[in-house]
Amino acid sequence: MSAVREASSSATDATPATGSADAPVPRVVSGMVVRTRGGRLSLRVQGRALAVTVALLVTLIVVMGVSLTTGDFELSVTEVLRALAGNGSGGADFIVNTLRMPRLLTALCVGAALAVSGAILQSLTGNPLGSPDIIGFTNGSATGALVVIVMLHGSMTQIALGALIGGLATAALIYLLVFSGGMQGFRLIVIGVGVSALLLAVNSYLITRASWQEALEAQAWLIGSLGNRGWSHAAAVGVAVAVLLPLAFCFARRLSMVEMGDDTAMALGVDVARTRLVLLVISVALAAFATAVTGPIWFIALAAPQLARRLSHSPGPGLVPAAFMGAVLLAGSDLAVQRIFSPALLPVGTATGTIGGLYLIWLLVTESRKSRA
Repeated sequence: MSAVREASSSATDATPATGSADAPVPRVVSGMVVRTRGGRLSLRVQGRALAVTVALLVTLIVVMGVSLTTGDFELSVTEVLRALAGNGSGGADFIVNTLRMPRLLTALCVGAALAVSGAILQSLTGNPLGSPDIIGFTNGSATGALVVIVMLHGSMTQIALGALIGGLATAALIYLLVFSGGMQGFRLIVIGVGVSALLLAVNSYLITRASWQEALEAQAWLIGSLGNRGWSHAAAVGVAVAVLLPLAFCFARRLSMVEMGDDTAMALGVDVARTRLVLLVISVALAAFATAVTGPIWFIALAAPQLARRLSHSPGPGLVPAAFMGAVLLAGSDLAVQRIFSPALLPVGTATGTIGGLYLIWLLVTESRKSRA
């Protein structure tokens, strides 16, 4: 592949339509364009976004190293590498490959899935509050899981399947309600908040109808935890991420065009309705698979895309930096609750909920000041 640097940093993605009051504002795009020899494929690489992605990758490697080497039984990096290669001692092999590595991989995949899901929804709605937590997909997954726990008395596998079905069913309901009156970001947010509130009431009702043991099990699942996660959990969410993330990245360019407005996107050859539907399905599936494996882990989908976008100054959705940011936030939060609150078994959902709540307050205050300006 050959790299061609842009001739001018003042190139723009779109030109506002004449006389349009709400035409998209031109966005300055700089960086480098990488093309194949035939020119059939091209990719714009922004220097700051690349630097942020690399920094997040390095941070992620550090978090992984600390997670695998520290704890009640400390191991050296050499012992960890030997255990991963299958040449370690029995104790090191059990600690690394049975206890720590499945939990870590689950955290990485779930964090990346939630972050990309949130990035897609925020881009589609044009609103930083657009995330599976706010719109209701997460509560829908929780409803599906609670139905299995309280009414069907199912196993962990059946609970995960119920959460997946609940999330997808909620998305289908919101889709029908939103698209019956035309796709608008604000409309999607408002309807999603309403459906989320309704599902929260249903969840509370299901818990009140449960037995004492079922209520404890349901409440433990609703907090969101990475404890006792094995290779089956890591494999399930890993397969989902391996299939869905590449699809999301393939649609990232079209998503950037949709951000410019329907007219501009259609003028550039994008099938707007089809693109929105495909991206919405990808976003919902990512959130549903993540929630099915760990339970609801709040605010990763809300905060990670915004943090990545602010750091990288990306004019587009920035799905790749968002994925790394989500993985770093969840893996780092899980590491913190394990080490700071040890030996107490504190669920990671409590940490993300606390941090996310503070972030949400800051976001609402910031948006309020912008609206007054």
